[in-house]
Amino acid sequence: MSVLVVGVSHRSAPIELLERVAAPRDGFDKLLADAAASTHVGEAALLASCNRVEVYAEVSRFHGGVEELSELLASHSGVPLTELTPHLYVRYEDGAVSHLLSVVCGLDSLVVGESQILGQVKKSLRQAQDAETIGPELNGLFQHALRVGKRAQTETELGRAGASIVGAALDYASRQLGGLVERTVLVVGAGSMAALAASTAFRAHQANVVVANRTPEHAVRLAGNVGGRAVPMSDLPAAAAGADVLVSCTGAVGTVIEADLIRAAATGRPADQPLVVLDLAMPRDVDEAVGTLPGVALLDLARLAEALADEGRTDDIEAVRAIVAEEAAAYAASRRAATAAPTVTALRTMAASVVEAELQRLAVRVPDLPPGERAEVEKTVRRVVDKLLHVPTTRVKELAEQPVGTSYTDALRELFALDPNAVDALTDPQIPETQSVQPNEGETS
Repeated sequence: MSVLVVGVSHRSAPIELLERVAAPRDGFDKLLADAAASTHVGEAALLASCNRVEVYAEVSRFHGGVEELSELLASHSGVPLTELTPHLYVRYEDGAVSHLLSVVCGLDSLVVGESQILGQVKKSLRQAQDAETIGPELNGLFQHALRVGKRAQTETELGRAGASIVGAALDYASRQLGGLVERTVLVVGAGSMAALAASTAFRAHQANVVVANRTPEHAVRLAGNVGGRAVPMSDLPAAAAGADVLVSCTGAVGTVIEADLIRAAATGRPADQPLVVLDLAMPRDVDEAVGTLPGVALLDLARLAEALADEGRTDDIEAVRAIVAEEAAAYAASRRAATAAPTVTALRTMAASVVEAELQRLAVRVPDLPPGERAEVEKTVRRVVDKLLHVPTTRVKELAEQPVGTSYTDALRELFALDPNAVDALTDPQIPETQSVQPNEGETS
């Protein structure tokens, strides 16, 4: 089985197409379940954020897996496969591992180094665990990725400033208005993105925060956390008219902020003090026509991507890339080493069987051998076999970590006439362990 990822992101697709994929007809849970139930898929996990939708899978066949996952992304989003395919990217095996590590470290984000992606990957893992679509292969990969993401945050400055889409968008608003201190920021929504927007506006920019949401209790709770006030959605026109910045991130499907509402709110504003509208939702909340209105500055994810295209911290980015390369190589080596374990176990099992057979033959041929001497003979035989096996089993584990290690494992099977089926069977956790020769101290069996 091999790891495969099929996805679409802000780097591969226009925002218009990405938002269609990001709003599956029957939800991401159904997409995840259907992916895991596919013919060539053994495990599946889904990573969906405001700028990417990716399906990670353990697959038995590359082409079959790509075909199934591509068709699922098309059918669930309603985007015809012929339209979607040119924007899909495929990563396989080592490439899939490196891609996930780059994603979790923020290298592939709209805002390079943004800090939210680590939590999104963790949420993706938890979702797959709860849905029972993930097994040891992807679970191990995602756990490794989360450790790498934390390492990148600890050892470099790339994400230490708390970079995020929200932070970049509010910085843009601040530049448009000459600062946000004591300005009014209206946040529409009450989810995690809205909470980050409200918190950043209040703590980083010392703005006054107003929260509007369809569920009043959620708006009241979020507003209370930042010393702001909550308003019902019915009061949205008046709240928008009194705001300097409107941030919309509801997660709804369809337009939430109409052009007429913003046109009325922006009427009479000075030319140098536009109403700044930040559409951070995927799919978009704000009517596209808002971008053409006088007295309005609209920033959505597509415009934000263009604004950030040339920004970056070269030294930190290179440092994180080095971490990703190192950790991807280490993960690949550990996977190769794991392939040697069944062969080593089979060899020790075979040796144990030979030892037991010879000791039984000795008992038949020399029935009167004193117990003390019999025990000493048994210890000697086991010790000799153990010493003979120590070097080849240790070396095959070491060599298996190298890219050509599989050939050494195959050679060990051939030299000792090990049954490949028996070796594979030993990897099944339901089969009880067979007695094996005891290893030397510090060596694992």
